Amino acid sequence: MTQPPDRQPRIDLHGAVDLSGLGRTAPAGGPPPPAGGPVVDVTDEATFGAVVQQSAQVPVVLVLWAAWSEASTQVAADLVALAGELDGRLLVARLDADANPQLAQAVGAEAVPTVLGVLRGQPVPLFQGPAAREDIKALLDRLLEVAEANQITGRVPGAEDAEPEPEEPPLPPLHQEAYDAIEAGDLARAADAYRRALAANPRDDQATAGLGQVELLRRVEALDPSTVATRAADPTDLDAQLDMADLELASDRVDDAFARLLAAVRRTVGADRERVRERLVGLFAVVGDADPRVARTRRELASALY
Repeated sequence: MTQPPDRQPRIDLHGAVDLSGLGRTAPAGGPPPPAGGPVVDVTDEATFGAVVQQSAQVPVVLVLWAAWSEASTQVAADLVALAGELDGRLLVARLDADANPQLAQAVGAEAVPTVLGVLRGQPVPLFQGPAAREDIKALLDRLLEVAEANQITGRVPGAEDAEPEPEEPPLPPLHQEAYDAIEAGDLARAADAYRRALAANPRDDQATAGLGQVELLRRVEALDPSTVATRAADPTDLDAQLDMADLELASDRVDDAFARLLAAVRRTVGADRERVRERLVGLFAVVGDADPRVARTRRELASALY
């Protein structure tokens, strides 16, 4: 579901290192054309700065590797292959940590491989060490979701598939009504449209996800983060725990939100426990069942309940 620009969750970049000051003298037009699709090798501060500048238009995945590290060369190869399947939706920037120690230090890398996203000049840590290709793909998919939520939806020039993309089919009428309501800032009307879609088809997963997102946005817009944070310091304040989990998820701190609600499930009984369980299941719909964090937390929830 496309979210209205002024109401969507934003990247949580608290405490991140600002990379945008590097390479400000780099020539306009982004990095030099990659030799093998949406891939560029970072060789100096100028190319690094150009890559960072390009992250305002297209998500960048920066991978630090070294020739002596088989794990890092494998991760870099997997990223290149996965980027080739995404039709220019992200740019892979390969940085040889041994050849460029100052740049490696600038991004805070302590090991190879280190992989992080860059969105609007800000780093989004992804992982360190070896990783299976399917896990890397899941992280790239999540990075693209975060980028889209922040209107970073450009393409790497020349990397698009030569075949035109098929036109998307029109939305079902109630989904279109919900979309139009969101665009107009009427979240209550959007929620009503999704509820009517679910009444007509309880197995409409898109309506379930859309309703979850809209309800999350409605709850969050009424909260004051500093007040909620103060209240949430008391683990027995159940309302505060629920509110804080909403704020964490809205700022893409998914693991924090899930952990908070799992802890609340373990502390509560009866109606309170059911209330927390329902909120957690609702947040699962917002994140999406394809996210590995949802599957993991579902298992932990089942263990906590039974």
